[in-house]
Amino acid sequence: MIINAENLILGRFSTIVAKKALMGEAIDVVNVEKAVIVGTKENILDKYKTRRERGETLHGPYFPRTPDRLVRRTIRGMLPYKQEKGRLAFKRIKCYVGIPEDLKDKKIETLDKAKLSPQKMKFLTIKQLTSYLGAKDYGN
Repeated sequence: MIINAENLILGRFSTIVAKKALMGEAIDVVNVEKAVIVGTKENILDKYKTRRERGETLHGPYFPRTPDRLVRRTIRGMLPYKQEKGRLAFKRIKCYVGIPEDLKDKKIETLDKAKLSPQKMKFLTIKQLTSYLGAKDYGN
């Protein structure tokens, strides 16, 4: 299954992806840099900055900066990744910035349950967040 994460709320689509992976489906998530986090800009940046700065350089916990790894880490939080079934499910999930060449001609789905509603909601895209955290620009 290939999921387009454009304009999908990060937490909502992460739970759906985690459930499908636990059931045994292999899932590819494309356009992860266009997913959104709902909330005010200040709150989101504060929350992720404290997560990023937590711990020590050599001992962790390590928190990712790049969009694909940040989304994958969020999905990992929805899985029982310390158990074997969670580790196997986590291996079935792949996240990509943009759409890779080998997936362009395949059917790409979107999740209507996780779409950003058309109302005036405050949100921040993953690309904006990761550039604030220090990720390199991918040019998309």
